[in-house]
Amino acid sequence: MVEQRIRNHPVLDMPEINDFVTFYWNKQPLSARRGEMIASALMANGIRVFGHHHADNTAQGIFCANGQCAKCTVIANGIPVKSCMTPVKENMIVESAEGLPDLPNDPNPVEMSDIEELPADVLIIGGGPAGLSAAIEMGKRNIKALLIDDKEVLGGKLVLQTHKFFGSQADSRAGTRGNDIGKILAEEVSQYESIEIWTESTVLFVFSDKKVGILKQDEYKIVTPKLILNAAGAREKFLRFNGNTLAGIYGAGAFQTLVNRDLVKPTERLFIVGGGNVGLIAGYHALQAGINVVGLVEAAPSCGGYKVHADKLVRLGVPIYTSHSILSANGTETVEGITIVQVDDKFQQIPGTEKSFSCDTILMAVGLDSLDEFTQEAVQARLPVMAAGDAFEIAEASSAMFNGKIVGLKICKEMGADVEDVPQEWYDKANLLKSHPGQIKAYNYSDSEEGVMPIIHCLQEIPCNPCTTVCPVNAIKIDDGGLMGTPYYTEKCIGCGKCVVICPGLAITLVDYRKDQEHPLVTLPYEVGNFMIKEGDIVEVNNIDGVSLGHYPVISVQMFPKQKTQTIKIEVDREIAKQVASFRIQDDTISAPLDQAIIPNMEDDGMVCLCERVRVKDVRALIKQGIYDMNQIKAITRAGMGPCGAKTCDVLLKQVMRQEGVPADHVVPNTKRPVFIEAQLSVFAGGKREE
Repeated sequence: MVEQRIRNHPVLDMPEINDFVTFYWNKQPLSARRGEMIASALMANGIRVFGHHHADNTAQGIFCANGQCAKCTVIANGIPVKSCMTPVKENMIVESAEGLPDLPNDPNPVEMSDIEELPADVLIIGGGPAGLSAAIEMGKRNIKALLIDDKEVLGGKLVLQTHKFFGSQADSRAGTRGNDIGKILAEEVSQYESIEIWTESTVLFVFSDKKVGILKQDEYKIVTPKLILNAAGAREKFLRFNGNTLAGIYGAGAFQTLVNRDLVKPTERLFIVGGGNVGLIAGYHALQAGINVVGLVEAAPSCGGYKVHADKLVRLGVPIYTSHSILSANGTETVEGITIVQVDDKFQQIPGTEKSFSCDTILMAVGLDSLDEFTQEAVQARLPVMAAGDAFEIAEASSAMFNGKIVGLKICKEMGADVEDVPQEWYDKANLLKSHPGQIKAYNYSDSEEGVMPIIHCLQEIPCNPCTTVCPVNAIKIDDGGLMGTPYYTEKCIGCGKCVVICPGLAITLVDYRKDQEHPLVTLPYEVGNFMIKEGDIVEVNNIDGVSLGHYPVISVQMFPKQKTQTIKIEVDREIAKQVASFRIQDDTISAPLDQAIIPNMEDDGMVCLCERVRVKDVRALIKQGIYDMNQIKAITRAGMGPCGAKTCDVLLKQVMRQEGVPADHVVPNTKRPVFIEAQLSVFAGGKREE
């Protein structure tokens, strides 16, 4: 069995991986890092199938890695658990969940006890960028708050982000990597005595009597807050397509959790569905982990994420197929390939345009849904509630931090602190930070071929300005004089290269004519150290669109440890110097389609409910009969009755309704389950289990 762990990474610090424990998977002894999640340990040992579904015997594997679905369920020491949220322990006996397994009688009696009830001024649900930023504002003003997060480490999705952030240095730490920002915020929050922190704790429900049930490390608590801040984030959407139940299909969050948090290499050949920032960034993270990215497919005519993110992938050798969609995932139990198809301007498939590729994993990055259950429950209970971050509206993490700051100040005022109203400029900045990408402009650089100068390949209006703030001679400006715009070079460059190193989009190069005007040196930023570049190498340089400009020698490689970024100096011909944006690292053969496309025979055969294995065609038949009540569909098909609590299928069912022309106001929504995630019944009676 080949170990699939990441032992070298260009950005992440490699811990000493020498503290291993033995656990048993279906009676086979395996090694795991002490404290890592069962799912990560299995993936690190090359195991991708965690069991088989009772309805159709199809393979089950990881999907969300966030505790919100149940695809990764295993039996650990006789108890069904979510393997992505359950740490491995020495000699733990883990078994695959085959069908509906017979569970052994629990030999350990459960001792009942009273449930602790606690008051709280403010309950903050979620320790991600928004929740932490709000807590900091409260901590500064000595407002008492209880912050709840279901992970062991605070930071939310920041923990998984190895790229430099956009925005501004002053307001969102632009130019700093997301995982470092998470550590900075978590450390600052911990300094405030008024902020109590519960990690590895999950809010289960906001009850009508204004009490909140919380599972704190397997012990049930009841908290009565005066006000709730919902900063719980978002969950990933899914798509219906043939083969969408295969093991090896999972969300970007799960992928980044495995790669960037747990240092597991879960795939050799990755294909990405979705061209927003999440999908584009995940592709870049894959390259940094030494994973081949076969391609990326986006149904829209252009990627919805920042152009600089898409440009990075294309320049490095990853093809992006716009106006294409996934037709099927191909394989028996696990993903063995993907078939994509071109779509027209109405997103209808164009027969004859199918392409198939070999891959072992499909990463779904098709949007996010705000996790707003707690907000709705608090409103129904008439309990004061505010929301921030993705739980309020889907936006970038830089926006979530600033939005959390605003809401934190509003809560301080609500709780009686002597503070002024939120300044209007804060709202203005928040609106800028959540701005969608603007228009794409032409290059704007000097015609001069003397001295040294930056070439700025950032051509799309996005909220980002660290290149202007880091320049010691103020040689780079933004056309609107603020945050949203495109930067351009004026004059006076001294060749320090600070702009090259700090740019989050890796979209600035430096052209130096001072030594040889006919063969200038081009300095390029580089962060994919698993594809090592060294002095004397010959590399294939290309322009912003990934078009080859020829092969040229590497003159020097310099590492900037603080930024964890290399600069690669390449000697090129004068005629192409200003066009050079990067160099290719991934060979074209990796992304080559199969000679013949694999076209599925079954139409409308994708699953709309993964938990209960309900197919799209079954739901569509009911809709055609005039059944628009989601609860009635659930009663007939069991769609939404599974352990995830309709978190995934609710969105897919509504998509089918829209496709069938059912007006949104005719759809009767699904009745929400009265707990957020599953919990053992014993915990609600204060049950405590001995190890």
